[in-house]
Amino acid sequence: MDKDIVYYAKHRHTVKAYDPSRKIPDDKVEKIKELLRFSPSSTNAQPWHFILASTDEGKARIAKATEELYPFNRDSILKASHVVVFASRLAIEEEFLQKVLEQEDQDGRFDGDKDTFKPQMHAGRSFFVNLHKQEFKDVQHWMDKQVYLNIGQFLLGVAALGIDATPMEGIDIKTLDEEFGLREKGFSSLVVVPLGYHDPETDFNAALPKSRLPYDEILTQV
Repeated sequence: MDKDIVYYAKHRHTVKAYDPSRKIPDDKVEKIKELLRFSPSSTNAQPWHFILASTDEGKARIAKATEELYPFNRDSILKASHVVVFASRLAIEEEFLQKVLEQEDQDGRFDGDKDTFKPQMHAGRSFFVNLHKQEFKDVQHWMDKQVYLNIGQFLLGVAALGIDATPMEGIDIKTLDEEFGLREKGFSSLVVVPLGYHDPETDFNAALPKSRLPYDEILTQV
């Protein structure tokens, strides 16, 4: 029987120990990249950048961000098959909005009535960007939230691929940004996600039951 998406939501877990001998096959690595690229974001703004490390050298560079404050996260990064760094834009300016708009045009989003739909799309996206810049004054936080949308979909997506994951905010962002020159490129890191296959002998979290608040605490049906 095919497993539905709820199965993966219930059965995925945050891995505490990886089996370093098991590597994600290339065909699934390509699917991982597609999950990153095809995430939803508000107004399709896509204010993100990713680093995908698969080599020992690349993972060691990411692990530098755990050395001082978060040493408990180091082994997961080094022993995972792959590691993804999720980063958010530091600014969202007209030049970038035009880049997104032109990509949408190339991908056929405005076929049929380009003269109408294309400027409407740009006006709508600019409205929300400017709302967060000028009125709410939280545009950086707004962009970060779009990256977290990506992370949520990503965790469920890799689980459906049979891949384990460990989302980590326990990283030194300044160290990671400096290591990869992210701020010079207009980004800042938010979260690191090791990927691979858990070690059943040492991953204690795999055997623990799921624990969530009951529906009467979290859900109002009207």
